[in-house]
Amino acid sequence: MLCKDLKNRRKEMKRFLSVFFIAVIALVGITACGSKTYEIALITDKGNIDDKSFNQGAWEGVVEFAEDNDITHQYYKPEEATPDGYLASIALAVEGGAKVIVTPGFLFEVPIYEAQTLHPDVKFILLDGTPHTADYSTFETKSNVASVFYAEEESGYLAGYAAIKDGYRDLGFMGGMSIPAVQAFGYGYLQGIEDAAAEIGLVSGDVNVTYHYTGDFNENATNKGTAKTMYQEGVEVIFACGGSVGKSVMTAASEESTKVIGVDVDQRYDSETVITSATKGLSSSVIQVLEAIYLNDDWATFSGVSTYFNATNEGVGLPTIVIGDEDGDAFDRFTTFDLAAYNIVFATLEDGTVDPIRSITVAADSGEATAQELIDGLNLTIVTVVVR
Repeated sequence: MLCKDLKNRRKEMKRFLSVFFIAVIALVGITACGSKTYEIALITDKGNIDDKSFNQGAWEGVVEFAEDNDITHQYYKPEEATPDGYLASIALAVEGGAKVIVTPGFLFEVPIYEAQTLHPDVKFILLDGTPHTADYSTFETKSNVASVFYAEEESGYLAGYAAIKDGYRDLGFMGGMSIPAVQAFGYGYLQGIEDAAAEIGLVSGDVNVTYHYTGDFNENATNKGTAKTMYQEGVEVIFACGGSVGKSVMTAASEESTKVIGVDVDQRYDSETVITSATKGLSSSVIQVLEAIYLNDDWATFSGVSTYFNATNEGVGLPTIVIGDEDGDAFDRFTTFDLAAYNIVFATLEDGTVDPIRSITVAADSGEATAQELIDGLNLTIVTVVVR
């Protein structure tokens, strides 16, 4: 028993020193840059501030709001992409004067569970997650946390619907890990494909979808190889729904002269192969919560609860503008699907006429559904699904 206690104490001491030294290193770095304080902070996850995904989308919202309202702001990139590393950066931001901290992505769920107690006077905006312990035994969102989620099933629905309307019949889905957000994207995608196919009179056997989870969010040779194989087997367009997995898919699509649907943010600027993207309103949602804090005295709307952003509040959609080009056509990589057609289908989500299923019953502990579970759970009668 004594040995076990000593081991536990050493483990806790090691963890403490790790957090301490990360904080010291980061503090030295920022002190060297001056003593200016920053009221709104963003902590990046594994990616960078220009990752074309969660970090960039969230940061753009911070910058727009802060500059419009003359509020100091800064982002912090952790020394380590671990819960301890995130906590150290949060502590650094608080030391630097942060009153509001934005944390983009589910990797912050465990750190925010601790940070909400460690820093009770700081307001946290947690995107795509809810605070919980590392073992998932306890979930708690305190009054200084706004837990923000997105209706990925709606965004995925729009992407699948558009692809079928534009003439694609052999489609693919490459999700990263089968976490709820990625699952919802895929489920919505299949439902959008099904509904569009029914509208134009297609029948069973006319539409095929190859469905696959990579098990990671990485750009690597394996994911590129999987995408390339799918394309060579006849898939015309892949919905790449897994962070940097998309880069692997875009490379494969470029080599095979095929197409990609991006995710989270508009990825048309990353590759000519991207016809559209199933986006989340990252920037818009951050701005709306910041407005509630600073302008509307409405923090209570988001305080201590999970809020879903969807088609009714700029939470999801396909891109409708080309950044930097006022006359640009965001639908110019489609053959026939256009803004007018998009507005019609978007309105059905906005008014609730269409309400895609977000989750289904899956037997596997991995969360990866079988083809039959997808067909039954999503009421698919036209779409043929093959799971890789």
